[in-house]
Amino acid sequence: MSTVVLLHGAWHGGWAWQRVVPGLRAAGHDVHTPTLTGLSDRAHLLTPQVGLSTHVQDVVALLEAHDARDVVLVGHSYAGQVVTGVADRVPDRVARRVYLDAFVGDDGDAAIDLLPPTVAGHYRESVAGPGFGWLVPVRPLERLGVTEQADLGWLTPRLTPHPWLTYTEPLRLTGKGDDVPATFVECTDWMRVFREHAGRAAGRGWPVHGIATGHEAMVTAPGELTALLLEETR
Repeated sequence: MSTVVLLHGAWHGGWAWQRVVPGLRAAGHDVHTPTLTGLSDRAHLLTPQVGLSTHVQDVVALLEAHDARDVVLVGHSYAGQVVTGVADRVPDRVARRVYLDAFVGDDGDAAIDLLPPTVAGHYRESVAGPGFGWLVPVRPLERLGVTEQADLGWLTPRLTPHPWLTYTEPLRLTGKGDDVPATFVECTDWMRVFREHAGRAAGRGWPVHGIATGHEAMVTAPGELTALLLEETR
């Protein structure tokens, strides 16, 4: 069986995968859902210095502490940057990368520059205003394609501001992770901010799958997402 590490996106925590984890564990997989530094139950560690390299180190340390190998590393949204960074640091521990509606970055790419210009502009405005210059305030879930009141009620009170440095710090890659196989899963039933990244993935010869749901697939389409992830662990 595989070790599966599920990495949440901006504003979330490891709890975001609660509807996916049971299916993976029932299939016999070892599953980890770490919360990245400064978010959710680790919000007490939030400072302006928390950046992308902090989050990459979070996950590298997890893999090393558990001596995890043949890992299926899944990153949602912002965490695509983290997946890329971790695979570059410890490619011998990662069997497959899965980008769930996520950034597909190259060396020197900062997440903010990988967003569509209009969306990036909204981020910068919110950081400069209610974000005090160093936080990304929580985005309205409706813009992420979450429409069910029950899902909104479950997600909303758990979301926390996200450290801005993680969006402005560029990836620094050696190329060591390029040979780690990768898959892209696009969520197609919303404004499709990551359409360009699905195209990048296809251009690199990666398998690209679609799920007809909003950006929060682990919440709004957990069954379909779990089935896809089980395929990636075979």
